[in-house]
Amino acid sequence: MSTRIFLASRNRKKIEEMERILREHVPGVEVVGLDDLPALGVDYDEPVEDQPTFQGNALLKARAGLAATGLPSVADDSGLCVDALNGMPGVLSARWSGPRDGVAREEVDARNNALLLAQLSDVPDERRAARFACAVALCHPGGEQVVLGEMTGRVLREVRGEGGFGYDGLFEADDEPGRSTAELSREEKDAISHRGHALRALGPVLAATVVR
Repeated sequence: MSTRIFLASRNRKKIEEMERILREHVPGVEVVGLDDLPALGVDYDEPVEDQPTFQGNALLKARAGLAATGLPSVADDSGLCVDALNGMPGVLSARWSGPRDGVAREEVDARNNALLLAQLSDVPDERRAARFACAVALCHPGGEQVVLGEMTGRVLREVRGEGGFGYDGLFEADDEPGRSTAELSREEKDAISHRGHALRALGPVLAATVVR
């Protein structure tokens, strides 16, 4: 096998983030996303993410990726879990404000953020605790693994920062108080993020099992 792996995502920032972190353990690894598949002559039907847990959705996508591409396939499912909303948006984070079909990612992010702010408008600062949770699944011909990661913090009262994606502009991590995760450098965010924790746990597994 080569150091090329498939990531079941069209989010270019997420693909770059995953490639950057995995290279700590697998130098030269190339992460291929959904939009790269036509150039490789691969037909891929995205499965419906209908599982009730991050782990279930990650495995669903990684298994479909392996079946379609033959490459070691990685998929993640992650979301923001807000205490005051009983753990929601959770697995519904990406589509919290409605279906994403045909809508630009930036518009979806803005819509989701606006809805979350509205839902927490009367929640005091001391009750705005939240966490980002992530499950990353790896499926390859020899088996499959799932690793977990999380980042604890709180939801801010306004969007701050230009970096990141999703809810990053609304989240202040416990490990980096005073700034939203959208205000952190890539290296600072990678060091503390839910996805960073999960991918660093996955890196040695990937290096030992599917890369040679």
